[in-house]
Amino acid sequence: MKLSENFSLDEFTKSQTALRNDIDNTPNKTQLNNLKALCTNILQPIRNYYLMPVIISSGFRCTALNKMIGGSSFSQHTEGKAADIEIFGVKNDELSDWIHTNCSYDQLILEFYDGVNPNSGWVHVSFCSEKNRYEYKQATRNKEGRVVYTLR
Repeated sequence: MKLSENFSLDEFTKSQTALRNDIDNTPNKTQLNNLKALCTNILQPIRNYYLMPVIISSGFRCTALNKMIGGSSFSQHTEGKAADIEIFGVKNDELSDWIHTNCSYDQLILEFYDGVNPNSGWVHVSFCSEKNRYEYKQATRNKEGRVVYTLR
């Protein structure tokens, strides 16, 4: 099933963890509509601008899958509102800055980008049809290994 011109439902639901553990990672109608909105408002515009594939490393997660991988109980991935993405050949800080400047988003997190390795980390982005917060952060680890979020 196509969610937009260049994105399919399979890209969002494919999970080796779900397959290995016999978890049905199929979204319901509301979650499917949220995925379509995410594609239409954020992912497809990115694809159209860069003219390169947008790699989804984590898309939709049903509650059981999210729990199994240790995801947050408040994760927007379970609602079909979020994706973790990269574009090979594009630095993740450049990608997150482009989204910030050009898209309507709820949450945008540059995750574990070290500024040295251009391929480090990934970009978490979410979209809400109701009201977006425009929350732009960077996630890093402190000396104790804890995740620290700072505003960008």
